[in-house]
Amino acid sequence: MKLALIYPNIGRKEHGMFLDGAKMEPLGLAVLAGLTPPAVETILFDDRLEDIPYDGDFDLVAISVQIFTARRSYEISDEFRRRGTPVVLGGVHVTLIPEEAEAHADALVLGDAENVWQELLEDARAGNLKKKYMGRTAERPQNGTRARREIFAGKKYLPVTLMQFSRGCPNRCEFCASGVYFDKRHHTRDVGDVTDEIRAQKRKLVFFTDDNIVADKEAAKELFKALIPLKIRWVSQASMDMLDDGELMNLMVKSGCLGNVIGFESIGQTGIEEMRKDSNARFIEDGYERAVAELRRYGQQTWAAFTVGHDADTVELIRETCDFALRHKFCFAAFNILNPYPGTDLYRRLAEENRLLYGGKWWLHPEYRFNHASFVPKNMSPDELTAESFRCRQRFNGAGSILRRAFEPRTNMRSPYRFFAYLAYNPIFRREVFNKQGILFGYEKG
Repeated sequence: MKLALIYPNIGRKEHGMFLDGAKMEPLGLAVLAGLTPPAVETILFDDRLEDIPYDGDFDLVAISVQIFTARRSYEISDEFRRRGTPVVLGGVHVTLIPEEAEAHADALVLGDAENVWQELLEDARAGNLKKKYMGRTAERPQNGTRARREIFAGKKYLPVTLMQFSRGCPNRCEFCASGVYFDKRHHTRDVGDVTDEIRAQKRKLVFFTDDNIVADKEAAKELFKALIPLKIRWVSQASMDMLDDGELMNLMVKSGCLGNVIGFESIGQTGIEEMRKDSNARFIEDGYERAVAELRRYGQQTWAAFTVGHDADTVELIRETCDFALRHKFCFAAFNILNPYPGTDLYRRLAEENRLLYGGKWWLHPEYRFNHASFVPKNMSPDELTAESFRCRQRFNGAGSILRRAFEPRTNMRSPYRFFAYLAYNPIFRREVFNKQGILFGYEKG
């Protein structure tokens, strides 16, 4: 049996396919390959960097679908199916809106694949695929399964190993699709499995792709203690309330953490309350000043993530948000336009208020562009929201800003490694900010 794993591109610029200069390994597909018996020939094709071989002699094609790649995923799937190759679709987007995806697939995997993948492969071998495979949330993600990283060979990804310790997040943010997918629950892997997997690969820089690596603080402490002797450097995503636990933070630093992506989301207290970002509630009271000071004290090279376009946001507040990020010289900052993901409370509320644009399915609309407003904001026009978001990105990622931020002494200059990592990755991020802005989803026009 021959299996093709496909990781789709976002889409295209006006003159051709968008090429991602910050390509990270598609970890989910390597885990899927790890779940696949060795007797099944398994090949990865990454649409971001190579052509998809539609005429290949495959018995099954599996495509990982994210909301930003849904349109392109369906194009790829439809082309394989037109040539008679069966296709299975999975991923968060498919689970959130299966009635859309089923028109483009022979089979769907809803939820985590661990407990249904063997059954699906056997059905595919017998030519008897079911329309849906109902995967349960894995209580022990990746239990006993190691990602097969050999499928990445020759792909020229960034020299960062992607790893996962946990899935999900217990927070109840109104806009979060992950919270819907995991039903606001959080599950961790066996720490020994994680450290064994780290030892089995050669790199010393690891990105834990967890939604919130510190959601279970005691489990996180166990992990960090186990990481200390490995002498790796790592980054992940974490919630601000980790700062309440000094033991956790000290272990995090000792284990080699360079910093985390942290969802600041808004610098306005009303916005934090309305979006139900509970982990930020007590830190917003002083405008995050204590939180930023603590992050610096621990030497954390923070990636500050903001979402703009909430009902409490104004043009002035968005501009103040960028000023805040520049003043605090974060290692990176993202100013993402709020997007209503299907299945979220935000999506339902905006639909009820008749504020969704693009027919409510911006991710499929041929005229929607990446990082453009997909709904009508309360205090500005959609075009104003799009413009202000991009203006923040331009200001923060300007050459002068990168240079000024580089010399923050407690974070970026804390060690030569941190300084050179900052200088290496900031230009890459800057290029992607400008290259991705305004991309059309999918490859086929109209």
